Amino acid sequence: MSNLVYFVRHGQNLANLTHQFSYKMVDYPLTELGVRQAQLTAQRFAGQPIDEIYTSPLKRAVETAEIISAGLNHLPVQIIEEFREINVGSLEGRPVSDENWALHDEILNEWVQGRHERSFPDGENYHGLRDRMLRGLQQVLSGKDNRCIIIVAHIAIVALTLKDTTGVSKNLVEMRQMRNCAVTEVEFPGMNGRFAPGRLLRYADMDHLAPLAD
Repeated sequence: MSNLVYFVRHGQNLANLTHQFSYKMVDYPLTELGVRQAQLTAQRFAGQPIDEIYTSPLKRAVETAEIISAGLNHLPVQIIEEFREINVGSLEGRPVSDENWALHDEILNEWVQGRHERSFPDGENYHGLRDRMLRGLQQVLSGKDNRCIIIVAHIAIVALTLKDTTGVSKNLVEMRQMRNCAVTEVEFPGMNGRFAPGRLLRYADMDHLAPLAD
């Protein structure tokens, strides 16, 4: 028993350009480039036997999922709250500054080094991020077998939790290689209520985005 999951990072949105933190209050749709990235991702999956599509509730993820869905005979898109972007707490809404981003990167680096108790101010620590990712995956995968599933989500929740969802560690540099609409492929064993780690098959693949380099 196994299921194949394609984690897709959403397409570009304005926060990628303004460098705003965007967890809940800041919620932009896709830019023109983001739409094109999602369309190329839709072409990548067109004709494949995709059974289900899930997404974070944020606009950039939902729009990416809907564009992919349109290339799959409008397969229903289901929103999963647990796949929302990392909760940076009161950093969201603060003025964009080097100091705030330095704090953000400092916390993520601590998580990568195994110091998981460090929390964002009024936000979550690594344990909270990991636990909701696992809850989301349990919700999506429990009781299923031989399904091909797309999950549109965000760089941090996918890349940072890989050591718990697959047993493969990714450092911060590798995390930043996961560009908009990159695809990460994981094979998960069948599960019945209890999460079981998967096997990482491909990380942050961007071959389908090659036309944007022309």
